Amino acid sequence: MWRALTATAYPNRKWEWNGRAEPNSVGDAEQLLCLLYPATELSSLALDRPDAMASDVQNTLKDLGDPIRIPQVVIDVIADYVARYTDEDGEPEFGGGSYLRTHGAGPVPEDGPPELSADQRKLGIVDSYSMSVTLCLAALGFLSVFDQSVRRADLKSRVKDLQASIGKRLTSAMIGLLRSFTVQAAEPDSEVARAMISTVNQTGAPEHIVLEELRTRLAGLRTRLRDDVRIGIDRETVDLDNDNLVFECGWSWGIAHNAKPVEINLDEAGLDVKPRICDQDGIADARPYLYSTVVALDGINDLLSARTAELGLLNDAQVRLAEALRIRWTLTQRYWSTIARFGDQQWPLEDVPWRTSDGEESDYFSLLVSAVLVQDLQDRQATDDDLNRAVSVFESLAERGRITRRVMTTDPNVQMHVPGVQMRLGGTETIGPQLYWSVADFAPLLLKRTLQAARLSGNVTARNRLLRLAETTMEHLARRQIRQGPATGLWDDPSEVLFPYDERKPEEAPSWYLTERVIEALVAAARMFAEQPLRSAAVIVRTHDLLNEAEHLLNQELLSADATAAVRSKLGEIEAKLVRARNVVNDRPGTANALTVDALLKLDQIAIGHDDASRSF
Repeated sequence: MWRALTATAYPNRKWEWNGRAEPNSVGDAEQLLCLLYPATELSSLALDRPDAMASDVQNTLKDLGDPIRIPQVVIDVIADYVARYTDEDGEPEFGGGSYLRTHGAGPVPEDGPPELSADQRKLGIVDSYSMSVTLCLAALGFLSVFDQSVRRADLKSRVKDLQASIGKRLTSAMIGLLRSFTVQAAEPDSEVARAMISTVNQTGAPEHIVLEELRTRLAGLRTRLRDDVRIGIDRETVDLDNDNLVFECGWSWGIAHNAKPVEINLDEAGLDVKPRICDQDGIADARPYLYSTVVALDGINDLLSARTAELGLLNDAQVRLAEALRIRWTLTQRYWSTIARFGDQQWPLEDVPWRTSDGEESDYFSLLVSAVLVQDLQDRQATDDDLNRAVSVFESLAERGRITRRVMTTDPNVQMHVPGVQMRLGGTETIGPQLYWSVADFAPLLLKRTLQAARLSGNVTARNRLLRLAETTMEHLARRQIRQGPATGLWDDPSEVLFPYDERKPEEAPSWYLTERVIEALVAAARMFAEQPLRSAAVIVRTHDLLNEAEHLLNQELLSADATAAVRSKLGEIEAKLVRARNVVNDRPGTANALTVDALLKLDQIAIGHDDASRSF
C-alpha cells in the first residue's frame, strides 16, 4: 500500500494532494495518515529513526529518498498540510469542502444540484476535528522521536516551529470536539422518546414500564452528565435535572447550535490569542449522530493512548481538554452500551437494523452501535455472554451487508457501500442549501471492530468465529482494490464484488477515505497478532499431563545402565524439547503440546528398540 501511495501521491518528487474528491481538510488528512498512522503505531514501520529504519521500509519508500531523506519529506508534507488549512489570520480550518453534498436521495435535478455557499465550504465538522486529532498526535509523536537524532540547527528549529503549529491545530480540534458533544433530552410523549422506547422495548412491555426501567438504568449516567460535563453544554437548553425526560448523548456532526463558549489558559496552551473556535457560533442539530459519535470516540481514544502519555505530547491546556473529553468518551460509551444491551432477553442491538431517535433505520447504524459496544467492552471486563452475542451480531451484519453472501441482481444493500448511507446535516440549511454527508466505510469498519472484539475475547470459539469473519471481510476488501494505474493496491474499485451484473468502468483514482480506514483496520490486526496467542486452559492441563509422563519416561531411559552414546544423544535432544515445552506451556500451550508429543514419540521409538534388542537374545 505504501508503494502505491508513493506512486500516486509522490510521482515527481513532490507530494500531490489528489484523489477522487477535491482537496479538503478531511481528505488530505486521510491521505497523509495513510503514510503516518502505521509509521507511528507500528515500530517495525517506523520512519522517525533514520539509522534504525527497516530495510524493507527503505526499499518500499525509496521514491521518497534514502533513510536520511525520508523523514525530511514527511516533515515537508506535514508542514504543507498545516499551512494549507490555516487561514490568513493563523486560525486552523476544519472545513469538509468537497466531501459535503447538496443533493439528497432521489434523481438529480436537471440543472444540477445547488452550489455550496462559501460559509458552508468552511463549516467545521466532527470528521475533520477527530481526524486532525489523530493526525496531529501522529505528527507530534513522529517529530518528538525524530528530533532526538537531529543535529542540524536549521532543521531542529524547523521541527520546533512545526511542533508549535501542530499543537495549535490540535488544541483547536480538541475544542471543536468538546463543543460538538451534545445531550438531547425529550419528553416521554415526544416522537424522539417514542422512537427510543420502541428501539429498546424488545418484549412488547407497556411503555411506562420500559420508561421506568430506562430511568433506573441510566440514573447514574444522568447524574454524571449533570455534575461532570460542564464545559460547552448549555444548561438552559439541556434539562438533566428532570428525571422524567429521556435522553441520549454523543456528538453532533459539528459544533452544536446551543454550544457554550470554551475558555482556555493561553499561557498553558502556548498561544498568544484565544482560538476563534472557542467562541464561534455553531449551527449543528443539538442531537447525537451515531456516525459522528463513533468518529469522535476514535479520535479521543488516540488522545488517551499510552503512547500519547509516554511521549508527553500534550501541554497543560491540552491535558485539561483531554480530561474533559475523556469524561464524555467514558459516559458516551457506557450510555450506548447500556442501550444496546437493554433488557433481560434479546438485546436491542440484536434486533437488526438499528432505529435512531429521528426514525432512520439502517444495518450501518447497527454496526456503529456495535462499534461503540466493542470499545466499551475493551474499557472494562467483557463477559463470555457479551462477546458471544456480539459475534452473532457481527455475523448477521456481514450477511446483510453482502460480505459473506453474494450480491443479488437487484440488491438494495449494495447502496450501504456505494454510494453509502446518507446523513442529513441538520442546521446547514440556515446558511445555504441543505447539506448531506455520505458514509461508505461499512466493510473496513466491520473488519476493524471484528478484530478489536477478537483481541479482547478470552473464548477460543468466539475468537475463531471473529477471526474467520475478519478473514472473509479482508477477502471482500481485497477484491475491491484498484487493479490498474499508479494507485493499484489502494481502494476502492467495487465493480467486481458489488456490481457483478453491471458494466462499470474500472476505478483508477484512489479514495483516501476508504484507504485510510482499511489501514486503520490493518493496524488493529497488527496489534492483535503482536500479543500472545489465546491460551486454552484445557490444553494447558492436558499438556502438563503429557509432560509428566514424558519426563518420567525420560528419567527411566537416563537411568538405563546400557544406554549407548547414540541413545544418550537422542535423550539429550528429547530433554531439551521437554525443557522448552515446560518453559512455554503457560504462554503457548499448543506449542508446548506439540513439543511434548514429539518427545513422547521419540521415547517410544527408543523403547521399541529396547524390546527388539531383548527379543534378539
